Amino acid sequence: MKANLIFSAGILLLASSCAVVRPGEAGLKQTLGKFSDKILTQGIILYNPFISKVIKESTQTNNIKLILSLPTKEGLSVNSEISILYRLEQEKIPKILEILGQDYESVITSIFRSASSDVCAQFYAKDMHSGMRAKIEEEIKAKMFVNLEKQADGIELVAVLMKSIQLPAGLASSIEQKLQAEQDAMRMEFIIKQATLEAEKKIIDAKGERDSQKILAEGLTPEIIKLRTIEAFSKLSQSPNSKVIITDGKTPLLINE
Repeated sequence: MKANLIFSAGILLLASSCAVVRPGEAGLKQTLGKFSDKILTQGIILYNPFISKVIKESTQTNNIKLILSLPTKEGLSVNSEISILYRLEQEKIPKILEILGQDYESVITSIFRSASSDVCAQFYAKDMHSGMRAKIEEEIKAKMFVNLEKQADGIELVAVLMKSIQLPAGLASSIEQKLQAEQDAMRMEFIIKQATLEAEKKIIDAKGERDSQKILAEGLTPEIIKLRTIEAFSKLSQSPNSKVIITDGKTPLLINE
């Protein structure tokens, strides 16, 4: 009985002295408040639970989601859902934890709030709803990178994404009207262009017909007309039907009987 108790206690002690680090994680031992320099990416870490503990951090790309009201150049507020994608550099995790602690995401969030306010205040609200959004995101990311380096090196910013941007109701309506006006102008320009092309086609056709008639008229010389008259008389003479031909000797006029 006593042996069983000792065995059970040994099993519990062993289990409490092991930590499993899975793929995509980095584990390091902290003994009496000091972090070990050895970082394990996967496997089992043995430690003394009375004086040590194992801290595990993700080395994958992580996402911090925020919903913020961002200032604009004209003094408006634009609501936006934000995603901050970041990754911890594995070899620098001990330094990050030593300087910022395990609550480093709150530091990232604070730095983003400051950077986004500074950058967005330089742009108009309509810019956040247009192709300028990518430039705003890059400028926020660059400003965050500088501020993060001052706090602790080793946090890699992957991207800053502004999503679900909600403009003030009046401004959104104005932008929609402007876009509709631009679409109408483009449609009218297309119609005018089509009408112009159609008119040019008719002019070309008319010129072609005129030139054709001119060429035909120029080709009907007296000699050609006389030849065609002889050919017509010849064909009439071969006809079995009786006919009355009235002519001035130049052109025939037929009267069928």
